[in-house]
Amino acid sequence: MRNPLHALCPYFAMFPESFAEKHIGELTDPGDYVLDPFSGRGTTLLQSLLMGRQAAAIDINPVAFCISGAKAAIPSLDAVIKELAFFEDRFANYSLDQLKLERAGLPRFFRRAFYSTTHYQLLFLRIHLNWRENPVHRFIAALVLGSLHGDSCNYFSNQMPRTISTKPRYSITYWSAHKLWPKKRNVFEILKSRANYRLSGELPELVGRVAMCDARQATKKFPFLTKKIKLVITSPPYLDVTNYEEDQWLRLWFLGYEPKPTYNRISKDDRHTIKARYWEFLKEVWQGVAPLLRHDSSLICRLGAKGIKVPEITESFCSSLKEVFPNARLVGNPIISPLIKRQTDVFRPGSKGCLFEIDYHVQLFPLA
Repeated sequence: MRNPLHALCPYFAMFPESFAEKHIGELTDPGDYVLDPFSGRGTTLLQSLLMGRQAAAIDINPVAFCISGAKAAIPSLDAVIKELAFFEDRFANYSLDQLKLERAGLPRFFRRAFYSTTHYQLLFLRIHLNWRENPVHRFIAALVLGSLHGDSCNYFSNQMPRTISTKPRYSITYWSAHKLWPKKRNVFEILKSRANYRLSGELPELVGRVAMCDARQATKKFPFLTKKIKLVITSPPYLDVTNYEEDQWLRLWFLGYEPKPTYNRISKDDRHTIKARYWEFLKEVWQGVAPLLRHDSSLICRLGAKGIKVPEITESFCSSLKEVFPNARLVGNPIISPLIKRQTDVFRPGSKGCLFEIDYHVQLFPLA
């Protein structure tokens, strides 16, 4: 049965927990260390912990850090409900003047996206959640991110996709054309319901480690894991397919960032859109990870790209590895999975994006 925590927050371009589960079970033993340098929503990390493995994860995106961090150090249901009740009581006695002023100063999108009282509750939590340092607050923030926008009564916004935040102009045009208005939602009640469900399954006994940084800084962030990582399971940003900072802009806003889509303000790197620089970037990631690896470590990597054929991807991927791990070798043939119904079709019909994903299993044999 699927653990409810895996779906803590819908996320674009993610691999399923069954993908991580298979390789963790085949390539590691309980107690081994597993690393994901592009953590996303923390699937590798959570599945590793559930299977009794030590786990570490990295992501430069604050949204990914918040979600992965919520799965790495999971608070008790009692602690979450108690903190939500505290915030709800505090909000009931909180002056709305500041919140009304802040709402009035935001772009028009927000007034069409959220019912006024719902938005006041979100603004209150945005101010008071210490998600960077407090594990209970981080879990609540992750619950908010998971319900911030969507297409049913379980979500706080006017109708939007669950996995990405559509751009303000597109959203307003869509809502106006379909005469859609935001519905009144009680943020605290929905969060309590979501907490009860997400924490109803098995909870891992181990605690994971998550860092919000560039993947190339893996060894600097986790020096205590030197020569301890048995398995790396990851999926780097696909080449020229999506930009997480733009696509997650509304979730980033809730975490304290700008109230509009931004591009490369956080990562400050355009290597995900330029082919030659992309492979250089991956080589630097492997260099950053290499000191952490055991002599018998393996890499499971899922890649995707737009406008590049499989042989070129495989050749470039292997070249990026060989420069760091000269003895690395592929195990078996790459597994190619066509994306017949792509996620982008849901919100950008007719767009030409990633048409397939490729899974690689590599025995790294890093040099001493």
